[in-house]
Amino acid sequence: MAASMGSDESFSSAERPVLEPLLLPDSELGQPNSGRDSPRNTLPCMLCAETVDITEKLDDYLKHLLEIHKFVIADVNLISSFNSYCLYWKERFKQHPLKEFCTEVQTTKTKEGEQYYMLSDVLPEDKQLRELLQKRKLEYVLETQQREREDETFCRGCLFCREHFTGNRSLMFNHMAEDHSFNVGQPDNLVFTNEFLDILEEKLNSLQCLYCEKTFRDKVVLKEHMRKKQHRKINSKNRIYDKYYIINYLELGKNWEKIQKERDIIEADNDETESEDEWSGWEEEAGGQAVCLYCEFSSSNADKLRLHMQELHDFDLQELKLRLNLNYYQQVKLINYIRRQVHMRICIGCHQKFETKSALFDHMHESSHTNVLPDMLVWDQPQYYFPTYENDNLLCQLDDEDDSVGDHSNINIIAEDTPVIDTILSEETLRKEILTT
Repeated sequence: MAASMGSDESFSSAERPVLEPLLLPDSELGQPNSGRDSPRNTLPCMLCAETVDITEKLDDYLKHLLEIHKFVIADVNLISSFNSYCLYWKERFKQHPLKEFCTEVQTTKTKEGEQYYMLSDVLPEDKQLRELLQKRKLEYVLETQQREREDETFCRGCLFCREHFTGNRSLMFNHMAEDHSFNVGQPDNLVFTNEFLDILEEKLNSLQCLYCEKTFRDKVVLKEHMRKKQHRKINSKNRIYDKYYIINYLELGKNWEKIQKERDIIEADNDETESEDEWSGWEEEAGGQAVCLYCEFSSSNADKLRLHMQELHDFDLQELKLRLNLNYYQQVKLINYIRRQVHMRICIGCHQKFETKSALFDHMHESSHTNVLPDMLVWDQPQYYFPTYENDNLLCQLDDEDDSVGDHSNINIIAEDTPVIDTILSEETLRKEILTT
C-alpha cells in the first residue's frame, strides 16, 4: 500500500484546532430516549445528501462510503460517538476538499485513474476530535453513574426470586450476588443499570441462559441448567454488555479485556520481583479462604460456602452429617475422600473416570452425583484423616460440637501410599495433626 498527504500548505489549514463547543447528539451518549429505542436510526452521509439506516449495523454506512465515494475511515471502533464524528466532518468537508484532510491510498487492486481516501488520526485535527469525543462521553457516563448512585427512586424485583427492592439499586445487585451467586461485579462499576437489567430480564423471560445463551423449553429447565452448569453469570464475550461497565470508557480504544491484560502483565512482572518473605505474608493473610469441593468458589464465611454448595452443587454436609450421624472425624474423612476423588477426576457416585475436571463436573451435575456417596466402608478409612491438599480451610470450618461421639482415644492412622504409622494418637493430638498436616 502506498499513501501520500496533500500539500504542506493545505495540510496546515486543516490542522486548525477543534473549537469548543462541539455539540453531541443525545442518542450518542445514552441520554433519555437513547439506546435500543432511539429514534435516531439514520445518519447523513459525510460526502453527499443521502442518509443511511444504521439501526442494525454500521457496516452499511461504511460500505456506502467505500463503494460510492472511495472513502475509508480508519479505526472506526475507536471512535466514541460515531454520529457526532460524521456530522463534524460533514461540515468540514463542505469548507475544504478531501485532499486537505485525507491520506491518498493506492493498493495493488486499485484501478487506473481510481483514487481512495482515508481519514485517520494521523491528522492532528482528527486525533483531537476523537479525544474530545471520548472525553465528553466519559464525562456524561460519570455524571449518569453519579445520578444512579444517589437515586432513591429505584424500584424493581429480583431477577431470580420474588423479593422486591426500593431505594438504592446496589441492594438488589448485592442480593443477587449473595443469595443467588449471580455476580456482575461491584454495583459502583456499573452504569445505565436500568437498561442493563432490562436486557437480562428480557433474556430470562425468553428462556435464554445468560452465559451460554442457549434457549430452553421452560423456566424450570433453564433454572436447573444455570444452577448445575454454574452459568449464573453473563457472557463476557458478548460485546452488548460493554456499554454498562465504566472500565470500557476510561481509555480511548481500550475495553476491559485490553486493560485487564495490561494489568495482568504488570502484576506478573511485579510477582517475579517479590521476595519469598512477601509471599509468605500473603499466604498467611489468605489462609482463611475455604474452597468449594466442586468448583473454584471460595469464602471465609462458612455459611456462605455451605449455601453455595447447596444451591449450585446439591451438596449439604450438614444434612449428610445429621442423616448419617457423622461425627467430626467422619466429616473430615468424607471431605478428604471427595477431594481425593475430584483430584483424580473420578465420580464419587459411579466411580467413572474422566479426562478433565470440567468433564467430571458436567457428568456429576447432570447425573446428580454430587451428593451420592458410596458405602461408608469406602470412605470411612484412616487414610482419609490426611488432607488431600495442604491448608484445606474447609476442614477448619467444620462444626466440632459432636466430638464426644465415638471413642477416638486409640486410633491407628494409616496414610495412603505411606508406611503404617506406629504412634497411637490421643484425641487432642489427632485433631492437631488433621488441621496442621
